[in-house]
Amino acid sequence: MDATESRRQFLRQAGLSAAAAVLAGPAAATALAPLTTTTRFMQDANQKKVGFAIVGLGKYATEQMLPNFKNCQHARIAALVSGSPDKARRLAAEYGVEPKNLYSYQNFDTLKDNPEVDVVYIVLPPGLHAEYTVRAAQAGKHVLCEKPMANTPEECQRMIEACRKAGKQLMIAYRAQYEPFNLDAIARIRKGELGKLRMITADHGRQVQPTKDPADAWRVQKKLAGGGSLMDIGIYSLNAARYLTGEEPVEVTAQEHSDKADPRFREVEDVIHFTLRFPSGVLASCTSAYSIEGVKRYRAFGDKAWLDLDPATDYNRHRMIIGDQDGERQPQLKEGNQFAAELDHMAECVRQNQTPKTPGEEGLRDIKLIMAIYEAARKGKPVKV
Repeated sequence: MDATESRRQFLRQAGLSAAAAVLAGPAAATALAPLTTTTRFMQDANQKKVGFAIVGLGKYATEQMLPNFKNCQHARIAALVSGSPDKARRLAAEYGVEPKNLYSYQNFDTLKDNPEVDVVYIVLPPGLHAEYTVRAAQAGKHVLCEKPMANTPEECQRMIEACRKAGKQLMIAYRAQYEPFNLDAIARIRKGELGKLRMITADHGRQVQPTKDPADAWRVQKKLAGGGSLMDIGIYSLNAARYLTGEEPVEVTAQEHSDKADPRFREVEDVIHFTLRFPSGVLASCTSAYSIEGVKRYRAFGDKAWLDLDPATDYNRHRMIIGDQDGERQPQLKEGNQFAAELDHMAECVRQNQTPKTPGEEGLRDIKLIMAIYEAARKGKPVKV
């Protein structure tokens, strides 16, 4: 299966056609209208932003990322890459992307000739991340890649080496690490507000429904997804345990269960429970599942207090509770735009030639740990990491 077929088969349009078609008319009319001084100023300001080419126009890209570029100070949409020309044209009209900056997977490599594109943002299934990261780097572009980074550590290493050889930045899109509630949780733990950290629990689950939602189809295909719930959403628990402790685990244990009579789990796992042991003695107990109603939470326990974030890794609606022997309290934090923060961080790293907060090495560490978790589940015994 080539990239175009995989995108068009597994990441079909998510009900945006009508809205985009309605918007196309006014957008075209605006393009023909005489430019006012304000319009020229806005266009000049937009041109000074770092240009992103969005590769893959599936549900996440169209519903979350594209709309949030308007909230960015330093990033803009410069180009679109899609296996569906009609969808690309509709979205281009909606977001003001010029027709000359629309690409297919066949002419992807010609991005090298487009000076408007600084960053290639890969929003494809994980099984395609390595190929398109390497090709983007070879085209002379910086790369922002969705998580999980790739299907294997070997693929991750190829991605890192390709960007290093090209002298380009590689950032993995761990959006929770740019989200205010998560950043506040990290700060409180570092300041010792919970006392000595003792343990962490983290749970992520959802109902994967490939027959109802085309955007879920690739998630149950191992070649494209790399694995099941652990790769897709359990990685949030894993990554959170690492950034909350500020440590790397030294040992993992795991148990997995999947109903093989359920066609969703013929290739990938459903429920997996894993524990991480850290050098300080902290134990993290984590679970992910593809057969339960949505949960995205974690709790950190210290010897003086505990902190609960539920939801912890949602797109919004975050809620934090801190408890101790005197009771519970809910800090009033301002909800921030994690998507814009993530994009702007990448843009600033490109401008200043700085290593991103979540570079390729961060993604590689998670994939190595995920492989160890799968090994522990298969063998039924702890695995040193």
